[in-house]
Amino acid sequence: MSPLVRRTWSPCGRGAILRQRTRHHQKLSVIAALVVSRSRHRVRLCFRLHLDQAVDSPKAAAFLRQLGGQVRGPVMVVWDRLTAHRSKLIRAFAARRPRFRFEFLPPYAPELNPVEYAWSWLKTNPLANYAPRDATDLPRAAHSHGRRLQNKRSLLWSFIEHSPLPLRHK
Repeated sequence: MSPLVRRTWSPCGRGAILRQRTRHHQKLSVIAALVVSRSRHRVRLCFRLHLDQAVDSPKAAAFLRQLGGQVRGPVMVVWDRLTAHRSKLIRAFAARRPRFRFEFLPPYAPELNPVEYAWSWLKTNPLANYAPRDATDLPRAAHSHGRRLQNKRSLLWSFIEHSPLPLRHK
């Protein structure tokens, strides 16, 4: 959980010190979706945070169930090629739910994924230079800033429009 240092200062001739009290090998995993309405007039961000856990197939399936409960009508899921996204569990999930359609991005193409832009923006803007005080501090801050990002519709649209995917705001 080492902070992303964007800018800092210190007296002349001294190195800057950014203190953190948590273990640096802890990690925070995120699974997220940018949900675009069928008419392409609305967009929203849905996400789940997992402290010290990777996003595996059961977590991905739970996220899809939650997403299915929040979104009416057909759901197209555009995913990267994470192993958990292509697992037997997810294929079985898709077979039981015909309203879900899955498309996969090409390998090693984060520039196509609008969700990557959202998390990059969070890390380099509100969470830049943020040093958590304890293990629960970073998830709390990430959740809080993620919730604020949910209310910034024009910014969410900019992530989608910046991606070369053919999903444009009408």
